[in-house]
Amino acid sequence: MEKKIRPDEKSRLNKKIKTVAEKIKTSKRLVVFTGAGISTESGIPDYRSQGGIWDKFSPVYFDEFMSSEKARIRYWGQRLDMEKGLSNAAPNTGHKAIATFHKMGLLNALITQNIDGLHQASGIPDDKIIELHGNTRRVRCMSCKKLFSWEDAKKILDIGNLSPQCSCSGFLKPDTISFGQAMPVEETRKAAILSSKSDVFIVVGSTLLVQPAALMPEYAENSGAFLVIINLSDTPYDSVSDVLIREKAGNVLQKIVDQITKFTL
Repeated sequence: MEKKIRPDEKSRLNKKIKTVAEKIKTSKRLVVFTGAGISTESGIPDYRSQGGIWDKFSPVYFDEFMSSEKARIRYWGQRLDMEKGLSNAAPNTGHKAIATFHKMGLLNALITQNIDGLHQASGIPDDKIIELHGNTRRVRCMSCKKLFSWEDAKKILDIGNLSPQCSCSGFLKPDTISFGQAMPVEETRKAAILSSKSDVFIVVGSTLLVQPAALMPEYAENSGAFLVIINLSDTPYDSVSDVLIREKAGNVLQKIVDQITKFTL
């Protein structure tokens, strides 16, 4: 059931949306930062809430994956179970609204904690996206680092190889960051630089609790960026944000796009 918004709340929300739209319209370095909360509206469960992925699965740590075939089989079994939801997921209104920022020439960069590839599917090119936690639509050899498509890896799984390996005998693993695995150095560095240079920084659907990803809004805020947080639950940066909106991402982002469009008419 959709939450009913009282007239006074609606008025405050509309003022916030107009303010954010004005800031985006005049921005030179807009950076959007997304977390799981934007993809839950596409039917993809988040990780930490009740009914989320870690409520269903016990995570396989990276050192377990590398040292135990049993752990690798369990990991791949979890990945196949996740595919049931991922294969049917499509970009929602929120993803499409951010893609519209790009089409309008307003988006400098998108930094995401998400691994589902929905931002690419929405029309944002790879060179505008920094994936801090990787992308589960890709598979990487842990030895030679060769990349495979998910479809190619699935073919290996489908013939009964439940712990797939590369032709070099290295272990294949979805190209995502597991517990205990080092963060990607270059992506993290680029994200920090872009956050520090942003003039408008919008957080969408993240509780901002996972480090070092959660440091990005701090880099932006410390550098004087206009900080916007759109999230249903509390974050550690709520008190320093310039605009805080506790609503579903898709609806809010589309209203921001609509407001920007009004400015250009």
